[in-house]
Amino acid sequence: MRVEPAVPSAVLAAVRAPLETSGAERADAPLLQPLNLLLDLAGEAMRARLFVVQAEGGAESCLRPDFTVAIARQHIESGRAAGLYWYQGAAFRASSGADRPEEFVQIGLEMFSPGGGAVEAADAEIAGLAWRSAAAGGRDDLSLWLGDVALFGAFVESLDLPESLSGRLKRVAGRPRLLWAELSRTGEASADGVGTLSGLLAGLSEAQAGALLEEVWALAGVEPVGGRGPAEIAARLVRKAEAAQAPALTQAQADAVRAFMAIDDEPAYAFARMRKLAGANDGALKAALAGWEQRLIDLALVAPADRMRFTPALGHAFDYYDGLTFEVRSAALGADLPVAVGGRYDGLLARLGGAGQARAVGCMVRPWRAWAGAEQ
Repeated sequence: MRVEPAVPSAVLAAVRAPLETSGAERADAPLLQPLNLLLDLAGEAMRARLFVVQAEGGAESCLRPDFTVAIARQHIESGRAAGLYWYQGAAFRASSGADRPEEFVQIGLEMFSPGGGAVEAADAEIAGLAWRSAAAGGRDDLSLWLGDVALFGAFVESLDLPESLSGRLKRVAGRPRLLWAELSRTGEASADGVGTLSGLLAGLSEAQAGALLEEVWALAGVEPVGGRGPAEIAARLVRKAEAAQAPALTQAQADAVRAFMAIDDEPAYAFARMRKLAGANDGALKAALAGWEQRLIDLALVAPADRMRFTPALGHAFDYYDGLTFEVRSAALGADLPVAVGGRYDGLLARLGGAGQARAVGCMVRPWRAWAGAEQ
C-alpha cells in the first residue's frame, strides 16, 4: 500500500488550527466501515476504490475511505439536535495511479443542526474554514470552486419536465457521468434494452421483487456473494428498468441542461447565465440564487473574490451532497487533486435514520496537498 509522506508537524498544526479552534469537539471513526452502506451512497463503481475486508460470517467491511458518514452516524446515535466535530486521521482508497497514495491523512469538520432557518451562513462558514485551513499550508496558487446540487434541481424545475424525469435528473445531479448518460437519452421513452427480468420486477412491490429474485436464484442454484440481499439487488434492477421506460428529454431540453452544466465562470457571471437559460417556471431558481448572494458576501470576508469560480458540474465521489459543494484547488496540482472539498448533505442524515429536517454541512482538507513544500 502506498502511503502519503508525512507533513512537518508545524505545517500540520497550521492546517489543523482553523478547524480545531472553531469550537468543535474532537471526533474519530472506526477503521472498518460497513461496505454495503458506502456502496449505497456512492454506487457500485466505488467498490474498485475501496479496500474490502471479509469478516467472519460473510459480512464485508472496508477500510474507511472518508470520515463523514461515520461521524454522521455517531452524531445521530448521540441523540443531539446539534453538533460540531473535527477529526484527523488516515483514510484509505485504492488507486491505479502511481502518483496517488492509497493511505493519506485527512483533517475535517462536520456541522449538524436541527433544521429550520436559512443555511447560507453555515455554508459560508464551513467553506471559509476549509479555505483558511488549505491556505495555512503556504500555497499562494489556491482558488475556491463552488457548486450547488440544489441549484441544478431548481433549474430542472424551471423546465416543467414530467415528474419522473425531473426526479431522475435531480438524483444524478452530483454524479456527472450518470447525468451525461441521461442527457444522451433524448426522444420518446422506449422499453428497448430493458432486460426481461428487470421488466418483470418493475411491476412488483419491493418485497415481491426480492422474493421472486430469491426464487430464481434457488432454481438456478446461484449463491449470492458480496453481502447484498435479493431485495436490494431487485430494487436496483427495478430502478434500471424504470429509467429505461421513463420519459426522456427533448433535444432542446437536453441542450439547455448541457449548457447549464457547462457554466464555469466568476459567480456573478455564472448566475446571470443560469437566469438566461432557465425556463418559465423559474421561481425556485430565483430564490436559490438570492441565497447565493448572501453566501458570496460572507465568503468574501475570508477568500478573495477574484479567486472564486462557480460551476454546477462540481461533484464528489460520494453522491450524498444535496446543496452547496466546493473545492479548494491548487493551480500546481490541478483539478484532479483538490486540496480541500466539502458541501451540504442534509438528506444523508435521514438516510442514516436521523430526523428528516436535520441539516449537515462539512469539509475535508488534505494536509500534504496544502503544504507548499510537498513534492508532487
